[in-house]
Amino acid sequence: MKNLRDILPGKVSTDAEELFCYGFDASSMEGPACAVVRPENSDDVSKASAFAFEHNISLIPRGAGTGMTSGAVPVKESVILSLESMNRIVEIDEKNLIAVVEPGVVNSQFQKALEQRGLFYPPDPASMDFCTLGGNVAENAGGPRAIKYGVTKDYVLGLEVILPDGKALITGVKTHKGVVGYDITKLMVGSEGTLATITKIFFKILPLPEEIMTLLCIFNDLDMAAEAVTKITGSKIIPRTLEFMDRETILAVESYKSIGLPKDAAALLLIETDGQPNSVSKDTEKIGAICTSLGAKVSVADDVFSRKRLWDARKAISPALYRISPSKINEDIVVPRSKIPEMLGLLRNIGQKFNVKIVNFGHAGDGNIHVNIMTDKNNVEEYQRAESAVKDIFEATLKLGGTISGEHGIGLTKAKYLSMELSPLSISLMKDIKKVFDPRGIMNPGKIFV
Repeated sequence: MKNLRDILPGKVSTDAEELFCYGFDASSMEGPACAVVRPENSDDVSKASAFAFEHNISLIPRGAGTGMTSGAVPVKESVILSLESMNRIVEIDEKNLIAVVEPGVVNSQFQKALEQRGLFYPPDPASMDFCTLGGNVAENAGGPRAIKYGVTKDYVLGLEVILPDGKALITGVKTHKGVVGYDITKLMVGSEGTLATITKIFFKILPLPEEIMTLLCIFNDLDMAAEAVTKITGSKIIPRTLEFMDRETILAVESYKSIGLPKDAAALLLIETDGQPNSVSKDTEKIGAICTSLGAKVSVADDVFSRKRLWDARKAISPALYRISPSKINEDIVVPRSKIPEMLGLLRNIGQKFNVKIVNFGHAGDGNIHVNIMTDKNNVEEYQRAESAVKDIFEATLKLGGTISGEHGIGLTKAKYLSMELSPLSISLMKDIKKVFDPRGIMNPGKIFV
């Protein structure tokens, strides 16, 4: 990597410890890296990309490594392009409700900067205190507020990207409308670093809602909690969030970080409404009545400290689950909201079939269930049963008209299941698109497609 060091002095590392640290992500998979490059601007990214293109070296764009499907894990000797130093909020245009940021900006830092100005960026993945906006765009991240506000792609107006050969490309617009030519911006969003490297993002932003109210609805019956989800969405109310936790999740959270959740509950819903004060009060009252009619105990957290306590519980789920077992297989299926009760029943059956514990939580308001198969990688027989359950889970999801990933992407871990959902023609067209952008196949190889 001597030539690369000459091109980018002080920004290239081949230290063994750093190569190890940058060789894995939150999926716990790992792979070999030959160098880590920390660009400080678009020109640095362009130089690194041109070098990789010329020498036919794989290039892996990387944010904070919080992805769950091994999207940032190299499959062969690769240059890791870590964008953590490109972390400037370039512009917040309050008049036109547009922001320009670099990819290394942490999601929550962006949120805080906007809130200080009375503005709002809705996408809020559970890892928002750590994950970067570039990674959010690459994975088309969602979050609890997606039920009302949509996911990352709904806020990306345009991008600056560096193509594999080092050329810079501006896609999209800095206006709230624009239909000139093919929508390359939307193609980039969710492409998992397989087409180009994101160096700037042009976001649409919103005014901050005036009022927020949070409900905690405790159920003694799992099926009634699932039924509440369909009744709420069927009543023409669109809450800000509609989160679901089953009994095992509640117990794990309380064991990990005592929040005060009832350990004898079968399930809970964490629901928020936002907007104008009058409409928020009415919607909250209607939602409370629906849940109460289904046997729930309903309480309202109407101050910032009470809300924070409940959301601390929600954000603690992923680490808390390791109190149940040392390993887990985490899938993020989506089914039509009306099918949630049926899907939860099928998940119970699959857990029994393979003799594995399945723990469920997630964004029930948009049908996105995080299915966690609890296991131990060191127990080979048990882990094989857990892996075998994944295919059954995906088959059940697709039969109900769902999809095998709502926000985590495909990466390495789901690539072998892609053909369960997409036709051979669809996959062939996607591969052809990748060849147009990346003719040498150096951009994040092995991801999405087997």
